[in-house]
Amino acid sequence: MRVDLAYGIGGLTIDLPDDRTTVVTPVARPAAADEAAELRRALREPVAGPPLRDRVRRGQTVAISACDYTRPQPRHLMIPAVLAELDGLVDLDDVVILVATGTHRGNTEPELRAMFGDAVVDAVRIVNHDSRDESSLRWMGRFGKDVPVWLNREWVDADVRITTGFVEPHFFAGFSGGPKLVAPGLAALETVLTLHDAARIGDPRAAWGVIEGNPVHDDVRAIAEGTGVTFALDVVLNREQKIVQAFGGDLLPMHAAATAVARQTAMRAVPAAFDVVVTTNAGFPLDQNLYQAVKGMSAAAQIVRPGGVIVCAAECRDGFPDHGPYRETLTSAASPEALFQEITGRTHTIPDQWQVQIQARIQRRARVVVHTSFLSDADLAAAHLEQTHDIAATVRDLPGSVCVLPEGPMTIPYLVGE
Repeated sequence: MRVDLAYGIGGLTIDLPDDRTTVVTPVARPAAADEAAELRRALREPVAGPPLRDRVRRGQTVAISACDYTRPQPRHLMIPAVLAELDGLVDLDDVVILVATGTHRGNTEPELRAMFGDAVVDAVRIVNHDSRDESSLRWMGRFGKDVPVWLNREWVDADVRITTGFVEPHFFAGFSGGPKLVAPGLAALETVLTLHDAARIGDPRAAWGVIEGNPVHDDVRAIAEGTGVTFALDVVLNREQKIVQAFGGDLLPMHAAATAVARQTAMRAVPAAFDVVVTTNAGFPLDQNLYQAVKGMSAAAQIVRPGGVIVCAAECRDGFPDHGPYRETLTSAASPEALFQEITGRTHTIPDQWQVQIQARIQRRARVVVHTSFLSDADLAAAHLEQTHDIAATVRDLPGSVCVLPEGPMTIPYLVGE
C-alpha cells in the first residue's frame, strides 16, 4: 500500500503492508470555487453582527492580527480582502498588521513577503509581536481564572481590532483560530505561561476538539471577549491548504460556526487502538521544527495502544528550534518519565514547558520514532527520541496493526465509544 505523507513542501511516499494497514484522513472538502469571493462574502454576510464595513468609521486606526510563519493561514488572500473592505474608510498609514507570534520568534522580511505578498508588505506597516518586550505591552487586568493579562500595545490602542486566522484541531486548546489570535498570539510571556501552566495543560479536558470546559480555551475566550475584538475572520482549509469556507463577524459566534465545520471534517472514529501509528505534522509550514511536531505525535497518541509505537514524519528544517528553552528543557532529564515528573512537580511555569510536558506524557504511553531531514540521530537521542531514515522498513519490522495519519493533526482520530 503506497501512502503519501504530508512532509515538508514536497511530501513523502511510503509503501506499507496492505494486510495490516489502515489509513485515516480528514473528510475531503473541495476548495471554494472563488476564494476571494468567499472571503468577501464572509466580511459582508457575517455569522453574527453587522458587516465589517459597517463597524468602521472614517479616520479610525486599525490593527489586524494574523498568524505567524508556522501556520498555513492564507494571509496573502485574507489581508487584501480585509483591506479592500476598508478602502475609502481607512488610510493605510493608520493600519498595522500584527504577527501573532505568541512566544515564537519574529518573522524575517523574506518570510513576511512570502506570508503576505509584496504589495501588502510595501503598503502596510507590519510588526512582529514580542511577548518578552515589556515596553510593547499594556496591562489589561485579570481575566478568566485569574490570568494576568498584558497585550500588545498597538492592538489595545487601535480603534478597530480585527483577528484573522484559520481553524484546525489543536492538541490542548481544542481548536485554533478565533480568540487565540488575541491570546496567546498577542499576549505577554507571563500571560502565555499562565494559560499554558501544568495544571491547565494536564487537565483531561485540555484536549483535541474540546472547547467548552477546556481550561485553556475557556481562559483564552475570556481574555478576547473581555478586552474586545471589533471583527473576526477565520477560514477552514482543505489538504491543499485552500479555503473551503470563510466565517466572519462577532468573535465567539463566528468561531463556533467555524469549529463546527472543522470538527465535521477532522473527527474520525476508529474501532480499536493500533500497535503502530504513523503520523506527520501536516507538512510545511507546520512541520518546520520538532516543537511543532509534538502536535502530530499527540494526534497519534489518541489511538496507539499503551506500549505501542508512534512514527512521526516531520521535516524540522528549523531544528528544535534553537530559540527559546525548548531544547534545553527537553534534554535536561535522563528519561521522559523523569522529565514528566519534574515538570508536573514544578510550582512555576517556564517557557515551552507545555510542549515538553505533552511530549513526555506521550512517551510514557508509547515509543516515539521520528523521521526528519534536519535533525541528527544524536539530536533526537538527546531528546529521548529515535531516528528512522526509512519509515517503511521500520514499520515492516514492527509487529501488529498499523494506522497512518498522512495529515497528522489535521485529523482527530478517536476510539469508538470514547
